[in-house]
Amino acid sequence: MQMEANIGARLDKLPLSSFHWRLLGLIAAGMYFDSFDIYIAGTVLAAMIHSGKSTLGLNATFVSVTFIGMMTGAWLSGLLGDRFGRRFCYQFNLGIYGFASIAAALAPSMYWLIFFRLVMGVGMGAEIVVGYGTLSEFIPANWRGRFGTILNLIINTSLFLSTFLGWLIVPHYGWRWMFAIAGCGALFVWFLRKSMPESPRWLAARGRNAEARQIVERIEAACGGPADSTVGATESLARDSSYASDSSEAGRLRDLFSRRLLTRTITAITVLVALFTVNYAFVSWIPTFLVKQGHSVSNSLGITALMFAGGPVGSLIAFMLAERVGRKWGIVLFSLVCAGFGIAYPFAQSAVAITALGFAITAGIYVLSSFSVATYVPELFPTELRLRGSGLANTVGRAVSIVVPYAVAGAFMRFGISGVLALIVGTLLIQALIVGVLGAETKHRSLEAIAADATSTQALEGSARAAAQ
Repeated sequence: MQMEANIGARLDKLPLSSFHWRLLGLIAAGMYFDSFDIYIAGTVLAAMIHSGKSTLGLNATFVSVTFIGMMTGAWLSGLLGDRFGRRFCYQFNLGIYGFASIAAALAPSMYWLIFFRLVMGVGMGAEIVVGYGTLSEFIPANWRGRFGTILNLIINTSLFLSTFLGWLIVPHYGWRWMFAIAGCGALFVWFLRKSMPESPRWLAARGRNAEARQIVERIEAACGGPADSTVGATESLARDSSYASDSSEAGRLRDLFSRRLLTRTITAITVLVALFTVNYAFVSWIPTFLVKQGHSVSNSLGITALMFAGGPVGSLIAFMLAERVGRKWGIVLFSLVCAGFGIAYPFAQSAVAITALGFAITAGIYVLSSFSVATYVPELFPTELRLRGSGLANTVGRAVSIVVPYAVAGAFMRFGISGVLALIVGTLLIQALIVGVLGAETKHRSLEAIAADATSTQALEGSARAAAQ
């Protein structure tokens, strides 16, 4: 484990260079097409209904198998990525997704399209876990949070592109071209990613020290020469020594529920369940809420568009605060901020007030997205369990997102918009409490030092109990 700490220290001391930006570009490109394909579903399904090739029931099945595939992909990516490496996993899942998208473009019927969508979902769910986790292992500690927010911002812009291209292409050329664009784009990125290196941190954690050193030396050369790996490495090495002593059996799934990592696992699951719940409860349902509140469909869509402009603003706010406020306290702070806006929302009467509060809530949700799924969750786990921990949290979050629409519909029918906002506010307050009490701060800290904290805390508790006895 000392070798991994030394590798991590060398990576953290490197100055930002074209290597880091190229890595961000390659990861973002794959995840962009992944997100693009998620968002084209609405356009494609509407076209299938219009042409008579699908029904509302089949459309619902299409959406359901997407979530099932993404859950499966998130889970499998954790197992495969920690066992066979980041490079193998992100090429494997991108290949699955790319070829399945091409097959979907050629699907002879809605039933085949649903099957290929299930396969595509596996690749899409895996890409989210592997992309964020891999990026965190290469970027220096002082920039890790900001790079996560940039990646999150790039991915979220795919909503606009998918909608715009759907408007241009589907009415004139049909829905098949949307899947062809996504599949060809994914396979092109797959080819470009062949030059991406394996994570040196993962190699060192697996005992493949020579390979890890060779890759780090190549990265150092790309950054203008080796950094002084002894500067700043003392904390990482010293704090990691206790972790090294009991890591001989590390990397098992049940370790996520050990006393050493249980609080980390609970924290990761909490922030992703909260994120998916709030996102699907508000962002996905707000046009329906506005119509139910008496707005016309046209007016509702116009207000919604203005509200959703808060998304990029939220990502930019997260970029500015990621290395200042930190991820832990950033999640706590913006959970409370969003909860405050959520409490005020039912009292808004004018269209301006409704739009302003919706804009603020959307911005807050995207701040939380940038802090949590993009940065915080991968940071919480040691290298040998990073993707399994992230995959587990994403799997649980996706599972909860399947039942959220029913909870939202039930709350709205019984209590109106106030009931839905109560669900959102309650979720945010629970998240603030759990992260504030259990969460570890990761700002400006090496991944090895963050991992060592879990062991040192356990050791201190054990010493205290022994002294008491």
